[in-house]
Amino acid sequence: MSILRELGASGLMTPPLVLGGNVFGWTADKAASFRLLDRFVEKGGVMIDTADVYSSWVPGHVGGESETIIGEWLRASGKRDKVLIATKVGMLDGKGGSKLAPARIAAAAEASLARLGVDTIDLYFAHQDDEDVPQEDALAAFDALIEAGKVRALGASNFHAARLKSALDIATREGLPHYRVLQPEYNLVSRHKFEGELQDLCITHNIGVVPYYGLASGFLTGKYRGEADFGKSVRGGRMAAFLAGKGGAVLEAMDAVAVETGASLAQIALAWLAAQDGVTAPIASATSIEQLDELVGAWDVALSRNQLDQLTAAGA
Repeated sequence: MSILRELGASGLMTPPLVLGGNVFGWTADKAASFRLLDRFVEKGGVMIDTADVYSSWVPGHVGGESETIIGEWLRASGKRDKVLIATKVGMLDGKGGSKLAPARIAAAAEASLARLGVDTIDLYFAHQDDEDVPQEDALAAFDALIEAGKVRALGASNFHAARLKSALDIATREGLPHYRVLQPEYNLVSRHKFEGELQDLCITHNIGVVPYYGLASGFLTGKYRGEADFGKSVRGGRMAAFLAGKGGAVLEAMDAVAVETGASLAQIALAWLAAQDGVTAPIASATSIEQLDELVGAWDVALSRNQLDQLTAAGA
């Protein structure tokens, strides 16, 4: 049974797992995506994370494919009131300019709203920092969306600590909205981008954290144990770096915890993330009902302090 957690000071709440929408329209077709979304809600899931750039990397795609499928599902299912929709702007150039240019934010938001078929985006992320745009200008553009009722809360993704702190200081000084949620890369084998100054900043300012790559592109499922396994998926080529680092030691520690708990490695990886200071809910995606059920099961895994410490130490 899911337990809702407050997402920082955003006013939003979610169980300790957010469903990643990057696969919708890519490795999960429309029918599969609908089944996954229905099952996520059935299991008690609340927040769905997508972006206007998903899945522009696929030949023939232009971005917005994931949002379009989610929008079609919302209309077909009638479940808009059961979910929170998070999407992003800042990686696709287009109408209004590039990245976080104010006119681009405004145009991209309208396009996302249309594809999703909703009146309001519950959580709107700056997908990446844009040092070419004064932060007060970007925040003012987001403020206009909030004032118009088109966005409920703001988040920042892929921001370094200094830039996030700068944005918070400017928002306070200018009376502009604060970023209430952070979406960083963070998992058992990739910790340096979040731990330390950025994590401390989020805790101090009550910024909810929803990490992506919670399973390290599948490495933390235990599927990739050596070079012979790299061909198991399109992401296999990324695994060598994990194995060359602390990955082997982390998998060994996870194997030991799996024996003690009966949980899968994916569940252990997500449960470890959800137990870290400042973290509200990791993001993970699935392409089958079996995968989704496994991921959702992570919120029922309670790791002991000793188990958490062993996992943390393995990747240190």
